[in-house]
Amino acid sequence: MGQSSSSEEEKLVQMVHDFIESRSPSPISLNPSQVLSLDHNPTYLSLQGILGSVTNAEMVVLKRVLKHFKNVKFERSSASLKKWLVMRLKKDGFVASLCRSKNSWNTTSDCSGCDYEYIDIIMEDKNGGSIRLIVDLDFNSQFELARPTPTYSHLLKALPTIFVGSEDKLLKIVSILCSAAKQSLKERGLHIPPWRKTSYMQSKWISSESQKASTTDKENSKKAAAKGGEDKNSTRLTEWSPPKIKPKGRDLGGGSALTIEFSNMSINCC
Repeated sequence: MGQSSSSEEEKLVQMVHDFIESRSPSPISLNPSQVLSLDHNPTYLSLQGILGSVTNAEMVVLKRVLKHFKNVKFERSSASLKKWLVMRLKKDGFVASLCRSKNSWNTTSDCSGCDYEYIDIIMEDKNGGSIRLIVDLDFNSQFELARPTPTYSHLLKALPTIFVGSEDKLLKIVSILCSAAKQSLKERGLHIPPWRKTSYMQSKWISSESQKASTTDKENSKKAAAKGGEDKNSTRLTEWSPPKIKPKGRDLGGGSALTIEFSNMSINCC
């Protein structure tokens, strides 16, 4: 029995290793010297450094998510899958919630990111504080662009499909991709649509309302655990809207995405 458990753990560790390794960019239609140049691009190296830094909490959640998906064929964008995963994570003892971002601007039929769902998990750190981890099952596709430049394509291929990370890690990644996306669109002579600008891209995952809901879920779960029961509110759907676009406003996306442009945590990006 112990040997079987050890073997299963080794397989799971290998899955995580393979998953992290799979974030390396796939070959693209460039000659070796061009690929080498892109690999040594400072922006690419910064992105790889952020992606390669995985905390213990992130590893614990990632291993659990991959374990649940090990023998499951699924479409990552389906809402039912996210609800299913939240239930599985709750059974594992995590304080998990399904969150939804609802964009407030008028969108056209070609806007693919008008409503967005992701999972957040609240964990306790060694000092008794809280850690918020974001779980996104279709992360890299959120940054796809029309006619991307080779530099941007190289960055995009480095992103994981399944993202598990802190808000800080997410902000850094989105900051890099947003700046690169803006440059790519400019080089191709393409217009930068509202939903590709900094504040709206980051607001898919981070807002003050979402954070309050997560904190409340954690407190409710602690109270429920003290009573010997399960918190029924910890999987509730949280809806919120990012800030509205100012008409003909000047694009400030070229600055640091960690700069707070809105007082209520609607932080800027792509």
